[in-house]
Amino acid sequence: MTFQQELINWYQNNKRDLPWRHTKDAYTIWLSEIILQQTRVDQGMPYFNKFLQNFPSVADFAGAAEARVLKLWQGLGYYSRGRNMHATAKIVMEKHNGIFPNQHDELLKLKGIGEYTAAAISSFSSGEARAVVDGNVFRVLARHFGIEIAINSPAGKKAFFTLANDLLYQENPALYNQAIMEFGALQCKPKSPNCSVCPVNLSCYAFNQNAVNLLPVKIKKAAQKHRFISYFICHENGKILVRERQSGDIWQHLYDFPAIETTGSVSQMDGVFHQHVKSTFGNQVEYTLLSAKKHILTHQIIHIQFFALKNYIFNFNKQKELNWVSLEKLDELPQPKVIHDFIVEYFRR
Repeated sequence: MTFQQELINWYQNNKRDLPWRHTKDAYTIWLSEIILQQTRVDQGMPYFNKFLQNFPSVADFAGAAEARVLKLWQGLGYYSRGRNMHATAKIVMEKHNGIFPNQHDELLKLKGIGEYTAAAISSFSSGEARAVVDGNVFRVLARHFGIEIAINSPAGKKAFFTLANDLLYQENPALYNQAIMEFGALQCKPKSPNCSVCPVNLSCYAFNQNAVNLLPVKIKKAAQKHRFISYFICHENGKILVRERQSGDIWQHLYDFPAIETTGSVSQMDGVFHQHVKSTFGNQVEYTLLSAKKHILTHQIIHIQFFALKNYIFNFNKQKELNWVSLEKLDELPQPKVIHDFIVEYFRR
């Protein structure tokens, strides 16, 4: 039995019952693929269901306000992908008469859709013979065939995509693609895979060479940048002062609170920080620490402190991004997850 047939047999006996596997609708598959790029299946399922319930068609998605899209996306991170989805829905309405494309080359023209996503959507919706190569597939191929080229290098990506397309099961590309992806997710797991029950272990390089924990090879990323942000909570008469974040930084067009960013922790910059607070909020300002959190992003670690603020002064003419909103209105605004968690902790107890 061939490698491909072994994986397909394994898949048919072990696959998870996932809703997007019961449709060939390109729009629904697109939703699942973009969301699952952000998180594991168990965490992504509620987001998939939420998006499909709120936007049952691409027309519904295109017609939504961006703030609504970002609110539903809240907690997934990489908010630019949520914005790209919104832009893509509009393009589909304008250029494709509201019919989501299901061909690889057309999909690549849409915003936020790269080679992997285009291959997945076209394969699963129309049966197009395109190899799908995600993290799970990289891992299966690297281990089974003993490929030691880094998967995140240009040479590695080229080698893996070439091999994946050479292996593609032409009789049923969609079934094979689902099989190898699921095999990587459930059987050939990143850590502690149960190789003794693997159906292809006899021909697996990593298993036979005791290299399972060494493959795939990946170039280490640069060290994460540390940032220090202090948020100031102004709460009066049932309203709270919020700030809409602007373009050019993380969380653009999401809502947080008035803030001061420093080059080090507040404890390290005590005197300088106090002067900065006074110059920003007035000489009579008082502030009390409420909470401290660490928020980890892909390339940044954000060290956050929340302070309650009293006797403050704001110049709203200079800080037009600030606005008073009710707690009910705040619930409707998209927020970074760390801000949402703080609100739940301190205002929704």
